[in-house]
This record gives sequence, structure tokens and C-alpha cells, in this order.
Amino acid sequence: MTATAPLPARDHDRGDAALGPGGSSAAEAGPAGTQPATALQVMAGQGRRREEWLAEEWPVAMVYNGISHAVMLASPLDLEDFALGFSLSEGLIDRPEDLLDCEVEASGPGLALQLRVTLRCFMRLKERRRTLAGRTGCGLCGTESLSEAVRPVPRPVAPLRVPAAALQRAMAALDAAQQLQRLTGATHAAGWFDADGRLRLAREDVGRHNALDKVIGAAARAGLDPAQSFVAVTSRASYEMVYKAAHAGLGLLAAVSAPTALAVRTAEAAGLVLAGFVREDRATLYTHAGRVDAGG
Repeated sequence: MTATAPLPARDHDRGDAALGPGGSSAAEAGPAGTQPATALQVMAGQGRRREEWLAEEWPVAMVYNGISHAVMLASPLDLEDFALGFSLSEGLIDRPEDLLDCEVEASGPGLALQLRVTLRCFMRLKERRRTLAGRTGCGLCGTESLSEAVRPVPRPVAPLRVPAAALQRAMAALDAAQQLQRLTGATHAAGWFDADGRLRLAREDVGRHNALDKVIGAAARAGLDPAQSFVAVTSRASYEMVYKAAHAGLGLLAAVSAPTALAVRTAEAAGLVLAGFVREDRATLYTHAGRVDAGG
């Protein structure tokens, strides 16, 4: 697989004392996926100019064997992880080996991920091909039928048991791992954890679905076992977040905010533990609560 295409140059010489949203000086070198900007801050009737870092948001097209399948607005980072995770979580491929190659190409205002998959997967993709432009918003834009909009998880997930303290450890570790969020205030994160809540991998993106796809892809590339792992996300738990986690074989999804009713029904049917409002010393368990040891 090829390396990610170069991003636009960033001007790091942007003043001296102004602080960004996370308290970091905008004069410091920002990470890839950001751009500097000058803004006017108004506070207590006073205005002052300050330097900020903005999160990049680019159109990213998934092109399978020459056919464009989906276009998302995403952070232009960890794109090989994104390609693999999206392909797996959407059921477009069955295992990482089905993605034979990934080339990142500049294409007009965005990037095209030129993906080569096995003939078996490509023929299946052609049968169910649909346009998914705008996916980062609701997950359903461009879907051609109601049956495609709400799909059942193809198989139950492996049951995972964790101590309740693992959820708090995970969310605290995920918060500490959010470099882009501290700098820009505009991104979501997803983290991959072992059953004790130890962080193995984290990915950030302007879209919550994209962050989850990226960490699923990164874990698949690293050979991590989903049956012994769970994910935590810095967002609400929508139906699609539950579907992606369950389709990846994960047994638990922890979210910092609330789930939707459809997400709870989907998690219940899939055998996935769904935890919402995972903050500080609390969590609300909506499904399969017996697999979380409240005393641990």
C-alpha cells in the first residue's frame, strides 16, 4: 500500500503568545490534518486577535476496482486505516486480506482512495452498490432502499466481560490521546482497548463514523483480536456506530453520550454490550449489563 498523499503546507510562524482551544500555542508546529487561522475572540466586551488551529475536512472517495462507491468528508489522516476499516465495517470485504492494495491519489478538491479488492468481493459490491455521499452526517444519505438503511448485524458478537472500572479507564485514556481535539476542538476520537481498559490504538477524525472506521482498520492491520477487545467513542452511540462495532466482531461499545433507541435494539439483537454516558465515575448500561462487573 502506498503512503498518504502530501497535505498542503502549513505556516507554523503564526505569532507568539496566543493559545489555541486546548491551551497550546498556535505558533507551535501543529499536527498533520490542521491549518492555522487568525480569528477575533470576543470576551467580556473586548476583542482580540488570536491564532487558532482548524481541523482539515476533505472529500475522500472510496474507489473499488475503478468504481467510486462512497464519498465522505473526513480528516486526511490514517487513510489506509480508514479504507480497511470502512471496507470491513460495511461488509464490503470479509477479512483484511481481501483488500489487495490501497493507493491515495489527489483528485480535484479532495483525495481518492484507489482500492483493489478480490474478485469475489468486487462482484458482491457491484450487486449491492449504492451511493453514500454525505455519509458522515446521518449515515443514510443516498441509500436506495429501507432494507439497506437499517441492516441487521450478520452474526452475533462474541460475549465479552469487563470490569466497570475498565470503562472509566478507557475513556480517560481516550481523552488523553486526543491531540487533534485539544488543538482544534473539532474532532471525534475512537479507541481500541483490551478487556481491562488499556488503550491499544486511537484514531481521530472530524466524523465520528470515520474515527471508528479508522480504529477498526488500524486494529485489523495490527492483528488485534476483536473478541478480546472493546471500543470507546467520544460521541453519541447511533445505530451505525453500533452496527460498525458489531460487524467488526467487538463485544462492547462505550460512548461518552447517549445511544438512540435503534442503536439499543441493534445492540441487544447483536449481543453487544452498549454503554452510554461513560464519564468520570459513571456509565449507563443499556444492553447485556450482566457482562459488566459493577464491582470491578
